[in-house]
Amino acid sequence: MGKKGKRDKKGKGAEKTLAKMEKKVSRRAKKEEEDLEALIAEFQSLDAKKTQVIESSCPPPSPRLNCSLCAHPERDELILFGGEYFNGQKTFLYNDLYIYHIRKNSWAKLDIPNPPPRRCAHQAAVVPTAGGQLWIFGGEFASPNGEQFYHYKDLWVLHLATKTWEQIKAPGGPSGRSGHRMVACKRQLIIFGGFHESARDFIYYNDVYAFNLDSFTWSKLAPAGMGPAPRSGCQMTPTPEGNIIIYGGYSKQRIKKDVDKGTLHTDMFLLKAEGAGKEEDRWSWSRLSPSGVKPPPRSGFSVAAAPNNRCLLFGGVHDEEEEESLEGDFFNDIYFYDMGKNRWFPAQLKGPKSERRKRRRGRQAEAEAAGEEQLQPPPPQGPLEIVREVVAEDGTIMTIKQTISGAAGDKSGSEDEDEDEDEEEGGALGQAVEPCPRSSAMVAVKHGVLYVYGGMFEVGDRQVTLSDLHCIDLHRMDQWKVLQEMDPKTQEWLEESESDEEEEDDDVEGAEGGEEEDESSEEESEDEEGEQQHPAVQPGEAQAQYLARTEQYWLRLARSHMGPEAKDKKVLKVAHAMAKTFHEDSI
Repeated sequence: MGKKGKRDKKGKGAEKTLAKMEKKVSRRAKKEEEDLEALIAEFQSLDAKKTQVIESSCPPPSPRLNCSLCAHPERDELILFGGEYFNGQKTFLYNDLYIYHIRKNSWAKLDIPNPPPRRCAHQAAVVPTAGGQLWIFGGEFASPNGEQFYHYKDLWVLHLATKTWEQIKAPGGPSGRSGHRMVACKRQLIIFGGFHESARDFIYYNDVYAFNLDSFTWSKLAPAGMGPAPRSGCQMTPTPEGNIIIYGGYSKQRIKKDVDKGTLHTDMFLLKAEGAGKEEDRWSWSRLSPSGVKPPPRSGFSVAAAPNNRCLLFGGVHDEEEEESLEGDFFNDIYFYDMGKNRWFPAQLKGPKSERRKRRRGRQAEAEAAGEEQLQPPPPQGPLEIVREVVAEDGTIMTIKQTISGAAGDKSGSEDEDEDEDEEEGGALGQAVEPCPRSSAMVAVKHGVLYVYGGMFEVGDRQVTLSDLHCIDLHRMDQWKVLQEMDPKTQEWLEESESDEEEEDDDVEGAEGGEEEDESSEEESEDEEGEQQHPAVQPGEAQAQYLARTEQYWLRLARSHMGPEAKDKKVLKVAHAMAKTFHEDSI
């Protein structure tokens, strides 16, 4: 049998296995979903009491994960919908809608009758039709104890001009799922991948569906060629030519009973539309082999379209899976992918011009005083990786890897050769303010500015859910700006054992959103501050305090700047000076 015949046979065998697994998961999940349908219906009955549109100014949204953040196609606004929050005991689901006014740096809550049910891990895409539309597909609802899941397969559209929700009921769409990806491409919504999980089983998808925005009909695509393996959480980006790029993602397989093995995908594919404009488009898969400096393997990264025919990747986490533990290396770096040149490169922060001038003058003065022509050692080639160790109060050590572009690293990272001097002055030293390392952040780009909201990181067994908001100009790439800091009082963490007595009474309240519980927990936290095992954590302050105590961090940082040829005694001296400066600046 030829190679082609073997591949075809292997492909058909994989399809049969996938179909069997889907039936198995569907049977076991049916009972769970029936139980949750009653809870979802109860929440929808509460939403049905809304009879008019109410837009009101409000504080920033509470901390949450796996919501959607989209840029309004016509206004200077960002639209945030849904999400989830876990406080150590219960999972809270949301279906509220927030508008961020970019020019005012303020939030407004928009209550609209008949919204979609509460959900997280859905997908959203905006199109400019009729004053702007926000389309939402799929996602999941979880029981308050996080042990049962309901996966949606519904399609909704928010008409931004009239502020009305509408559910689109069309047959032939994808099965219920979360963790999938959806983009608007030409006059279609294209959906790829995702997963469906029950209490005991799971299945990952690699199918492709298209929803026609003119005829309101679904079609399952059957691209030619070998496509990506099943996965969720990948990068999915449309090109100006109407093609689709897929990169990375995550999946897991059951290797034996109750033992699953996760896989971080780092491959890249092009889904190409052939015969566009005809009655029926034909699609084909092909593998891409990009050049440049590729992102280190990770999951939980965020993706957005960037200027100059590029897309970007932000943050994420690389989990080190041991037999009885899971440790995560979190990131806060940015990587660009140039779609025209098929090349990856890390972002390089240049820093404010005034700071760059000061650093230049300072180096010149030191060089003259020492009688040296060149003070700085050769810069590292490619991105610089800084390893931080965060020590929790229970003694758990969390390693955080932060990848920063070298000062004059891979020159392919800069497309503007006339700014080489500014790039040289940038790099690691130019980053005064930046989002802390995180995964599952929400990102959106408007007028060439990247906005990063929330996300999470872990310290030991504790999950810290963020609600801060940062932005950076993707044209200038000078510095991050903090638009919204995280209030530590909104963060709580309750031990698992404390929830046993209250679990039954709090089921509905937990999935509702927990606004009242947040208020009461704040009061209790003030009264019992000394008794709390895990005080509220503010990412910037907490990580800074932990890092300041970690001498190894300063040694690594000093070594990375001075180069491997520097003497240990001199590196130690510089590390102590850096730590001392850090403490003085913090006071």
